[in-house]
Amino acid sequence: MRCLMAAAWRHTLGGLAALALAAGAAGCAGDDGPDAPGPQAAAGPKSVERPVHLLGDGSTADTGPQPRQPKPRRMAPGEKPPQFVVFSWDGAGEDSQRLFSRFRRIGKKYHATMTYFLSGVYMLPEEKRTLYEPPQHAAGASDIGFNDVRGVRDTVEQLRGAWLEGSEIGTHFNGHFCGADGGVGTWTPGEWSSEIRQAKWLVRNWKTNAGLKDEPPLPFDYGKELVGGRAPCLEGQHNLIKAAKKLGFRYDASSAGGRQMWPSKTGGLWDFPLQDVPVPGRGFETLSMDYNFLANQSGTTKGDPSRRAAWGRQMRDGLLAGFERAYHGNRAPLFVGDHFESWNGGVYMRAVESVIARVCTKEGVRCVSFKQLADWLDVQDPGVLARLRRLEVGEAPRHGWAHLGDTPASEPHVPTPHAPSWHAPSSQEPSTHEPDGGSGRYDEDDDEDDDKSSRTKSSRNKPVRIRPVLVRPAAG
Repeated sequence: MRCLMAAAWRHTLGGLAALALAAGAAGCAGDDGPDAPGPQAAAGPKSVERPVHLLGDGSTADTGPQPRQPKPRRMAPGEKPPQFVVFSWDGAGEDSQRLFSRFRRIGKKYHATMTYFLSGVYMLPEEKRTLYEPPQHAAGASDIGFNDVRGVRDTVEQLRGAWLEGSEIGTHFNGHFCGADGGVGTWTPGEWSSEIRQAKWLVRNWKTNAGLKDEPPLPFDYGKELVGGRAPCLEGQHNLIKAAKKLGFRYDASSAGGRQMWPSKTGGLWDFPLQDVPVPGRGFETLSMDYNFLANQSGTTKGDPSRRAAWGRQMRDGLLAGFERAYHGNRAPLFVGDHFESWNGGVYMRAVESVIARVCTKEGVRCVSFKQLADWLDVQDPGVLARLRRLEVGEAPRHGWAHLGDTPASEPHVPTPHAPSWHAPSSQEPSTHEPDGGSGRYDEDDDEDDDKSSRTKSSRNKPVRIRPVLVRPAAG
């Protein structure tokens, strides 16, 4: 039976009084998490009455703890870690492509909660743009534009549903400024603090700003729920962390790139970077994001139509190869980042959906949000985490997981030499040229029932460098 979730908002003469959540039938997605028994975990109660305390102008409300959150527990000695996979979305908003709602449905179908990094300007209509005062830029500036009233309403609807289903609403901050001319990489901690506070303000005041007084509120206090984000273009993490920690963040996903190893903390926050994963048929790796595969394929959002299916398979198989070497190796969490986009005919969205379907249904896999992963890491034995971090990419404990503790966590660790990946900055749109004539094909047949994630072909090893152009939302 198809899983359903409804939110019934009850009004009394005194205003909004209670929120009734219909949780749906057994097998719905949100019950799974770091310590859930598996994809077929029993659903929660069919109806839960939640008290509602409106905040500010009623754009948000405190309705109690977020539903469908797993309770993390410390691993027993010798226990194999779950295989965590986090799917995250930069600039999450609902536009005419309806991709936010599409991937919410996919998440429920395959028992995956996700992290949606909201761009704050998507909560602000164009005519109110001067309410946003970005650091080092004039009031009302934004490199990704703003929204319209319909777009704000549609985005709020998706944010509301995603949170009730157990997913996380993080931040991609606001105006998406990149580069040396006032980009986020040049911002001071104080300027980052201003950007974060404005991101919260835009969510807390969307009703007033968009003139949508009669819409139901978001069922969470964003000041409390916002605990992490990803910076535009993966720039400015050093000063961002200084500001974010003071404002209640618990993690940051803005690192310029990492390897498939267990996370550690940077500046007191969990550091969750995009990771190097194989590019099948090529002699290098790239970051685990749609944009970075595109950058090393077509270099344009409208590449050769005859090659698009192969590009989609290449991304799918690259992510699956990264998953398999973690799943059968060090069990390091896999981080996948994407945008709600239709580049090259939507092949990357189909690739991500295929990966979700394949990995989130496997035994021992937990497709979770960054916040849920941070919850799990926070309760683990620091010594065990230190030993996990000693495992190289794809390296399982030599004598099995029961003997992970045989090697002292304090023993000096010399990592295996690693060639840096070639990748373009995240969260940008490529230029319109086809680099090097579009050579370097990946021509595996598209057989969904045949796992080819480990296959590679010899080809040129030269990666693509491109001129970045910023992403703009589709018309709402």
